[in-house]
Amino acid sequence: MQAKQMMLGLLGSAILGGGVAVGGYKLLEPAAVAPQAVAANPQVRYTSEMRSTPYTVPEGLNFVAAAAAVTPAVVHVMTEYAAAPVDQRQQQMDPFLRQFFGDQLDQFHGQQPQGGGQGSGSGVIIAANGYIVTNNHVIDKASKIEVVLDDKRKFDAELVGADPNTDLAVLKVKADNLPFVKYGNSDDVKVGQWVLAVGNPFNLNSTVTAGIISAKGRNIDILRRKDNMGIESFIQTDAVVNPGNSGGALVNLNGDLIGINSAIASHTGSYEGYSFAIPSSLASKVVDDLLKYKVVQRALLGVQIQEVDAKLASEKKLNTLNGVYVQGLTDGSAGAQAGLKTGDIITQINGVAVNTSSQLQEQVARFRPGDKIKVSYLRGSSANTTEAVLRNATGTTGVVREDATAAAIKYEGATIAAVPPRDLAKLGLEGGAKISGIKGSNFRETGMADGFIITRIDKNAVTKPSDVKNYLDQARNNSGALVEGVYPDGRKAYYPIGQE
Repeated sequence: MQAKQMMLGLLGSAILGGGVAVGGYKLLEPAAVAPQAVAANPQVRYTSEMRSTPYTVPEGLNFVAAAAAVTPAVVHVMTEYAAAPVDQRQQQMDPFLRQFFGDQLDQFHGQQPQGGGQGSGSGVIIAANGYIVTNNHVIDKASKIEVVLDDKRKFDAELVGADPNTDLAVLKVKADNLPFVKYGNSDDVKVGQWVLAVGNPFNLNSTVTAGIISAKGRNIDILRRKDNMGIESFIQTDAVVNPGNSGGALVNLNGDLIGINSAIASHTGSYEGYSFAIPSSLASKVVDDLLKYKVVQRALLGVQIQEVDAKLASEKKLNTLNGVYVQGLTDGSAGAQAGLKTGDIITQINGVAVNTSSQLQEQVARFRPGDKIKVSYLRGSSANTTEAVLRNATGTTGVVREDATAAAIKYEGATIAAVPPRDLAKLGLEGGAKISGIKGSNFRETGMADGFIITRIDKNAVTKPSDVKNYLDQARNNSGALVEGVYPDGRKAYYPIGQE
């Protein structure tokens, strides 16, 4: 009996233990989830429901305010080009890239259309009454310039002036109360500082990218000129910039303009990590000159310089690796008059350190002929400071005006004037002179009509109004001259003058 009761007790214990185990398992089993519909595209994966997590952006790292302030003041610059020789069309079609690749650009772009071409870039409104700064290469040789604002308004733009030496240009549109960007001081920019680039890459309007300042005073040798007057002292950033960004804004996180985006370092024609901007301290001076004088007032120190490196220091037995070495001076130049000599090492301009050629050029380029600057230099181990009165390219301290040889003249009763740049671009001309007032002049019997553009007299190319007078005066001693040219509608014509 006792054995039977024991067996029943054990059996009950086993049943109870099994129930507890099963019950515990069920308690640990995950709750059943209702099946969800599977997306038709198996590659698509949905995220969880929308929700916002509170997050405080560290002070100085919020780009929203700067982007909102600057974007309305950055415009899309659309350009058109008249029919031109193939080499000109290739430069017109994508001047941004040709700045870097020269003839190698052809591998990135095919044959340009036989008619005119189109281009685009960016610009920055710097005044509420419609003044816009952009790159010279964006509008160079354009027959028509149109500006599209961020709010989609369109305006025809007039070219106020351009400076190939710094790759800057100023446009004007007939509008008021426009949003504009205020200049910041590019001298205050620090390497590692956050910046925004705003422009229209690949015709993508109002694009904002962010990066940091990678370097300052960078010379990348793209403004090559026969007269060696190109100025390069770029701000280097890693903000993404692509073709179409040219002429756009580089701003700090306050939305202040610290540079005009101009170039990229690339093997493919697209962004690969570095972009370059013209510093605002230089741009503001160039823009001011173009507005006041129509031509940049370029100041020169008149020294030939070389950057100091270990090799030069060893050869010349220099005591420093800082500054720029004076290789020579132009007779009567500002530097020579200030007492500088070959072998001196210029270390500062107005208290700002200059360790590269580009830094020296940038500092001097901020001034006009006649301005005085302080030049600090080493002569041997002796530190010195002198004052230099800067001069222009002709060696004087006067203000340079627009080329007087291009001014309109009166000749034989007619008016001979320079040809507007847009007409030159439209007709594919390198130069010429436009004649008007023919009915009351000695040209009335020739058959010419007002507006005729004289491009050649006999074998002589006409590039400016004074050429017409000079070549026709020379022809008086001969049997006459053959005048060649074109009308604004493209019709070519030839007129004999003084021939019996």
